[in-house]
Amino acid sequence: MKLAKLSGAFTKDTSLYLWIIAVFVVIISFFNYMLGLAGVLVLIYLVVHNMRTATRKKEELRLYIENLSDNVDIATKNAILNLPFPLVIVDEQGLINWYNMQFSDIFQGEYILDKKLSSYLNGIDLGRILKNGTEEFKYVNIKDRYYDIYCNMINLKENSSESNVIIMYLVDKTDYINIRNSYNDDRPVIAALQLDNYDEVLKDVEDVAKPAIIAEVDRRINAWASLNNASIQKYSNSEYILHFTYKQLVEMEEKRFDILDSMREINSGNRIPITISIGVGVNGKSLVELQSFSHSAMDIALGRGGDQAVVKDNDKLSFYGGKTKAVEKRTRVKARVMAYALRQLIEQSENVIILGHEMPDLDCLGSALGIYRCCANLNKDVKIVLNRVNAAIANLWSELEEDEEYNNVFVNSQEAAQLCSRNTLLVIVDVHRPGFTECRQLLERTEKIVVIDHHRRGTEFIDNAVLTYIEPYASSTSELVTEMLQYMFEKSRIKQIEAEALLAGIFIDTKNFSFQTGVRTFEAASFLRKVGADTTLTRQLFQDDMETFLTRADVVKKASMFRNNIAISTIPHSAKYPALVAAQAADELLNIKGINASFVLSEINGDIFISGRSLGDINVQVVLEKLGGGGHLTVAGAQLPGASIEEAIDKVKKAVDEYLREGE
Repeated sequence: MKLAKLSGAFTKDTSLYLWIIAVFVVIISFFNYMLGLAGVLVLIYLVVHNMRTATRKKEELRLYIENLSDNVDIATKNAILNLPFPLVIVDEQGLINWYNMQFSDIFQGEYILDKKLSSYLNGIDLGRILKNGTEEFKYVNIKDRYYDIYCNMINLKENSSESNVIIMYLVDKTDYINIRNSYNDDRPVIAALQLDNYDEVLKDVEDVAKPAIIAEVDRRINAWASLNNASIQKYSNSEYILHFTYKQLVEMEEKRFDILDSMREINSGNRIPITISIGVGVNGKSLVELQSFSHSAMDIALGRGGDQAVVKDNDKLSFYGGKTKAVEKRTRVKARVMAYALRQLIEQSENVIILGHEMPDLDCLGSALGIYRCCANLNKDVKIVLNRVNAAIANLWSELEEDEEYNNVFVNSQEAAQLCSRNTLLVIVDVHRPGFTECRQLLERTEKIVVIDHHRRGTEFIDNAVLTYIEPYASSTSELVTEMLQYMFEKSRIKQIEAEALLAGIFIDTKNFSFQTGVRTFEAASFLRKVGADTTLTRQLFQDDMETFLTRADVVKKASMFRNNIAISTIPHSAKYPALVAAQAADELLNIKGINASFVLSEINGDIFISGRSLGDINVQVVLEKLGGGGHLTVAGAQLPGASIEEAIDKVKKAVDEYLREGE
């Protein structure tokens, strides 16, 4: 090893040694001429020999490098040609310059040189590749197989010209995709199915026909389950549990749960159509969580009036059906139970705060006054949150201002927040969506929340309430509160203005008892009339001035038709009470022959408010839910922040078209 190092060192410094020898030869020549001449000859030999050796080594090195380059080129070419992955090279214009055999095999050996890459690979953005230099595309479908495509751009310089080519490597991911799809398709799904009106249907049927109806219901449900390869278990007269896979769920969704329509077609002597609700749980981490999802979905379906399917995928909810009116419950058992529970909560609380929705209407304020009377009769400190008075409640507010009892009852959001503690009972009326309340912060300040509402349940919901009373069949929240008043006290003590406010709430939401009106609606109105409500004075609470009347007439006049039976109109910017006029004009449009639904849009503080009304053939709640709103089958609303009137009209039309397509 040392000898090799010395040899290497000597070879590297040969020129230095030759110079040293030359110096010694010159010195020797001064002392001995002949000896110096011999030294010169030796030096000349060494120089020539060194030059020859150096030249030979350079030539050997050149040959070695050339051979090495040739070997590398051959190895590179062989590696590219024999690469086990499909490979293709394209130019900047997307023309195929070269491809290997594996890429050719994908297209059965078709000659594709100098052809456009886009004709063979879809979804490849060459501009993105040229900009970034490298890029990858996941799960590209080519000839029924899936590939990950990795791309690299190479800059080529030749003389003064410069160009780019893109090398693409394809990695087959088909087996992974198949396994993933198989896993997704086989995921377990749990569904709860319930007859909404089992007792109501059988009450109207003769005893002889009841077994036939029960048998037909079971037959259709079991046939539907069998068709979808679902296992089914009936665990009560009106309740079923189903287990199936995600693949079957997709098929059910594509058919929009056609069992909903099939059940309504049963006609075996029953006067009331049979409806069902389905709650589906999917993508839970365990079977326990799946079951919890299905129960939550069922609660939402029932809270929206039944006759629909709700699919809960973690926090995502999908709705199907829900195109019929909610069936009125003839029994008041639930109202009595809720009244007793509410009384217990009021008595056990330090104070009570009543909260309605933004821009309250007569139903909201009327029901709030009804709850106020419940609390006042129990000698509890109670406040109603009201930030501003709008046109819808202006007349009622004028009456309340004349009564000294209500001078300190109403507070704004800031005052309510100071009064609210952990032991405060928060009663929310006529709304169940946190974002629509007058003061959302109150929901976080107390653990005792009661929700009383008649709107169909939406995706946003106050889910931490200790007591929830949502009945979509009810005409109004005022009707629900009136029933609770009857059961809360043996002898109801209620002031005339409060009774008239509750009755006005029923009047408004039923359009003078023409919409969403059942037997219990008239019973509630009868009770209010008995305790002192004057129908003439009640009607005065929602009388309009001449300006509002003329504005409403103008809105009706300029309405345009959409899809032959849907009226759409807008409120002028100069309107005095745009929200109120919009709701009233939407109602008025339904009085015109040939109009089955109406949408009136108004602009308030840069936001667009939409009032939707229907005779029942078109579910305006489902339509406006697509725009983030909600409500009832016949009465609904939505708000579009930051949109223009023209944009909002286009969105309404698209939502209607989507709704109509779903019903086909």
